[in-house]
Amino acid sequence: MSWVADNLDLIASLTVQHLRQSAIAIVIGFVLALPIGWLAFRYTALRGGVLTVVGLLYTIPSFALFPIVAALFGIPYLSETTLIIALAIYAVAILTRSVTDGLASVDPSTRAAAVAVGFGTWRRFWTVDLPLAGPVVLAGLRVTAMSTISLATVGALIGVENLGYLFTNGSQRRIVAEVLAGVVAVVVVAVVVDLLLVLLGRILLPWTRRTAPRRARLRAVTA
Repeated sequence: MSWVADNLDLIASLTVQHLRQSAIAIVIGFVLALPIGWLAFRYTALRGGVLTVVGLLYTIPSFALFPIVAALFGIPYLSETTLIIALAIYAVAILTRSVTDGLASVDPSTRAAAVAVGFGTWRRFWTVDLPLAGPVVLAGLRVTAMSTISLATVGALIGVENLGYLFTNGSQRRIVAEVLAGVVAVVVVAVVVDLLLVLLGRILLPWTRRTAPRRARLRAVTA
């Protein structure tokens, strides 16, 4: 514990950088996954192929993805930008299926009613489809956040400063407290981000709080 007490400033600094890198990747992944997921939902003939290709992105090892990203975007291999783009690609791989499944879960009669009252494609998407798909998308976003925060630690292996530094440096110097501090910090960041996403879901999707008790009462009555 003495090592932790003597290095609180370092842990705090690395935590902020780790959170920033993860947040940027998650936002980019979400923005990209929305149109890809919508296309996969809208055009059923493409759905299987799109989801398969996007899902395969997650199977690429990070060490293999880093040089590919650097070559494709013409950026230095050992850079924070390379890490963020790689994390965003992994985020897209998870979120695209969540977006597609969420849109598919919307009641067709609700969508038909929106069309009947004159909603165009884009207006219906933003005001009907996406809000109703929100719970499924949020669940995927929470999984993506946990995955991204965990994967970001590999950035330390290409010289990017974040909480992964505590793993590599602690292992090299055989300081167990440093490694444990990194593990605890990553877990804390992941839990805090997850709680924030849950809170955001409660704010943006208030109807989910009202329907849950009704479903519970319905199950109790039917039982």
